[in-house]
Amino acid sequence: MYPALSCELYSLQGLRESDKRGEDDKMRNKSTTSGQSRQDRRLRELVHDPYKSKRKLPEPTVCPDCFVVFHDGRWQWRERPLDAHEVPCPACDRTRDKYPAGQVTITGPFSREHREEILNLARNQEKKAKAEHPLDRIMGIEEGEDAVIIKTTDIHLPRAIGEALQRAYDGELDYRYTEEEYYLDVTWKR
Repeated sequence: MYPALSCELYSLQGLRESDKRGEDDKMRNKSTTSGQSRQDRRLRELVHDPYKSKRKLPEPTVCPDCFVVFHDGRWQWRERPLDAHEVPCPACDRTRDKYPAGQVTITGPFSREHREEILNLARNQEKKAKAEHPLDRIMGIEEGEDAVIIKTTDIHLPRAIGEALQRAYDGELDYRYTEEEYYLDVTWKR
């Protein structure tokens, strides 16, 4: 008799039924013991950084190579305590093993012509980052005819260098992060 009205009524009835199904799903996901949904308790894979300490270091601990101090749960630039334990920091371990956590690859004709300026900009970014985060360091710089590759001990420094290059000189900036390997590859070209 009124086809439009019956369609509306049917769709409203369908909505109510789907709401009930949604409530049923929510109830099924609730844990009977803690009230926390199962989805919240699902295990998440942690970021795999092979150089991150698996145990808490005794405090104070100092790196015998760079003299950075582990204090209050993190590595910091401080005066070396007399009674400190000695353990190499993750940045020195990475540098010794030649195993970077990130790299910046700089290519293009502009980079060949302005290589010294670009490297100074990268070193300034390292200096700025390292003041607050002692494990953010440039491990090495490989200069080739067509590219400059800057290898770092952390994944945050390559991003900072890439963004600084982008702000200063424009160009094309690309990031590739692999969580499984804890590695950031930044490419800048101009």
